[in-house]
Amino acid sequence: MKKTKNLIIGAGISGLTLANYLDDYIIVEKDSNVGGYCKTHYVKDYVWDYAGHFFHFQTDEFKKKFIDSLNKDDFVTQEKKTYIYFDGELIDYPFQTNIHQLSKDKFIDCLYDLFNKEEKESYDNFLDMLYGKFGKSITEMFLKPYNEKLYACDLTTLDKDAMGRFFPYADIHSIIKNMKQSTNSSYNNTFMYPKKGAQVIIDILLENINKKNIKLNTTVVEIDSKNKKVKLSDGSVIEYDNLINTVPYNQFLKLFNLKEYDELSEKLTYNKVLVFNLGFNKKSKYNKEHWIYIPDKKINFYRIGFYDNILNSDKLSMYIEIGYPKDFNVSKEEINTQLNKTIENLSKMKVIDKSFKLEEYEYILMDPAYVHIDTKNEIKVKKIMERMTNNNIYSIGRYGNWTYCSMEDCMVEAKKLAEKIED
Repeated sequence: MKKTKNLIIGAGISGLTLANYLDDYIIVEKDSNVGGYCKTHYVKDYVWDYAGHFFHFQTDEFKKKFIDSLNKDDFVTQEKKTYIYFDGELIDYPFQTNIHQLSKDKFIDCLYDLFNKEEKESYDNFLDMLYGKFGKSITEMFLKPYNEKLYACDLTTLDKDAMGRFFPYADIHSIIKNMKQSTNSSYNNTFMYPKKGAQVIIDILLENINKKNIKLNTTVVEIDSKNKKVKLSDGSVIEYDNLINTVPYNQFLKLFNLKEYDELSEKLTYNKVLVFNLGFNKKSKYNKEHWIYIPDKKINFYRIGFYDNILNSDKLSMYIEIGYPKDFNVSKEEINTQLNKTIENLSKMKVIDKSFKLEEYEYILMDPAYVHIDTKNEIKVKKIMERMTNNNIYSIGRYGNWTYCSMEDCMVEAKKLAEKIED
């Protein structure tokens, strides 16, 4: 039986960052390579991530760690250009601060409802918050349909702060001010992107990790928290001092074989996202946009992104995102259907036409993709996490912590935990 001070479940960005700050560790990873959702595929002329990953480092340490590891020619820095496809036209994102770009009638409806919205001191759920802060028209034209497509759920089941700081709030003053002088003050106005994709970030993290301490193609099948042991899929057992989880929390809970944990695991909900990476033979007329949000429910995808515009390359290279509920069976037949719908809708949007040839494509199913944060389950999760922490079991990262956060947030959290358990 092996023994380690720190046993890490999952070799994604959280687990690898954590290992960078530890001396004694073993990482258990189910896949044949590391990176989690930050893997990059190189398909002929195309550089494709699992999904759109764009880096906007806020902390000096991580900015220095990654930027200084790259030559200036190894990455691009872009001022974010994001739009919303609405009524067959593009308007600037976010919708709520750019309603003056709508048709006169819809602009008046939005403005009227803004001044007559019924704000409350507290809101019952995410949808309640949208109506209270933005009024009927803005909510029903964009915020409600878009987020229903994204989260693939009833928005009344989400906590009012489900998106945290990532939701682009705006008051009447800022909305009116933006009509005269357009501004974009979101948290990630500028981003950097490695020319070889997000995999570059993973490779930098790997430089300081002992590869012998990573067990690939291996899963944890059972956790004995009382005796601080885990059983692995290869039949081996590892004894630990600290157990750190970075895989989806609902999956992690099932490893304890406890009724309370199993019940909470089933109650935790999330969406799945089907990602198509598409490569065409030439550039589109959409030659400056980085990504576009699509609230129209007649269009199957909720967001599209343009790798070629980010990397300044000469052929259309895109990612497409389609949301599903957690229990939906995304079969091969469904994938083929959605690919055909995607090509059809890209034509309707005039991103492509009959002269475009699809040279390469791939699909990736993110399961889970975005976790659903609801008040009742969040309280239960926090109580169990506190109990686990008292037994030297920690769960970190977007999925391990069952939250909505950035990749850099995951890195910062991992570093803080390393400092705590190494102290």
